[in-house]
Amino acid sequence: MTGDDTKHLPLEDLHVAANARFGAFAGWSMPLTYPAGVMKEHLHTREHAGLFDISHMKLFEISGLGAEALLNRACPFDAGALEISQSKYTFFLNEAAGIIDDLIVTRLGRQRFMVVANAGNAEADEKHLRELADFDAKADFDAKIEALDRVFLAIQGPEAWAALSRAGIETGSLLFMHGFEPRENWFMSRSGYTGEDGFEVGLPEADARNLVAKLLEDERVMWVGLAARDSLRLEAGLCLHGLDITPEMDPAGAGLMWAIPKEVRASGAFIGADALRSILERGPTQKRVGLKPEGRQPVRPGAALFDADGNPAGHVTSGGFGPSAGHPVAMGYVQASLAKPGAKLFADVRGTKIPVDINPLPFTPHRYRKG
Repeated sequence: MTGDDTKHLPLEDLHVAANARFGAFAGWSMPLTYPAGVMKEHLHTREHAGLFDISHMKLFEISGLGAEALLNRACPFDAGALEISQSKYTFFLNEAAGIIDDLIVTRLGRQRFMVVANAGNAEADEKHLRELADFDAKADFDAKIEALDRVFLAIQGPEAWAALSRAGIETGSLLFMHGFEPRENWFMSRSGYTGEDGFEVGLPEADARNLVAKLLEDERVMWVGLAARDSLRLEAGLCLHGLDITPEMDPAGAGLMWAIPKEVRASGAFIGADALRSILERGPTQKRVGLKPEGRQPVRPGAALFDADGNPAGHVTSGGFGPSAGHPVAMGYVQASLAKPGAKLFADVRGTKIPVDINPLPFTPHRYRKG
């Protein structure tokens, strides 16, 4: 990735003015930390409200008579079962049931849906959807796919709703995993990537600049960078595509079957359905688990895991220090027979074997407003 290829956030000047430290992520120049530092940004989000610029992610609007059919083919869920404003966590799978991307889909109208896709996969996701819509003229996949040009912000934490209210955005009736269009060309959902109550807002740049200015007038709100976003999501046991879930990993092994309704598992015609049913029938060989290293030494992605006899047992996919948990936290994949809370493993950290316990997820409780 050369400097000329790197994408820049529409609000980059605001992050520069806030003395952000930038780094590359998924082809974007992203604010990693601000002067407060990762620890304070993380804890401030848990205690008050953190403001994140997530404009590297992409919003797609899918509409038309074939929108439901297209989504039901692309994802292992039932788009028709969604109520207006209801959101659903789901995936794009390949024919082997590997996870191409994880998404949140929100129903905006009878024939309109909003899809939020990950930054690194946005172009591939759009291509995947368009190819699928055009694949079979006999299929009822007649749908319009529009990639939206929006600034995308997240405000997360127990005081997020109050800060938005002070800024003139009322959120009281909106519950977790629901979304709507509060104004023209706006999209807002009560969702996020931290385990806290919070909101994600897609809106035009001029409106975003006004909203950011109002929010930052509130002492409860501070900018939070990508580094703290990662430690927050890891404590919450949430997956990062490219590490914890990839096209080589399936929803069964990833512990994400809760996102696929039972009737869809049994009879859905989504891409990868036959492969996933086969995996479920024989059982996954590896499972994603939480990992708690002993002591203060974090274990990082890629570290090999071994059982008590020194036999290979799996690998770490995400790892770091959990500021709220107060100890190192990690996730990884282990042999299915070892995926039991309390099981003792060892992580190889630069030649030193660090004792690691399998730990229930999440490491910190979720605090969503479900009503």
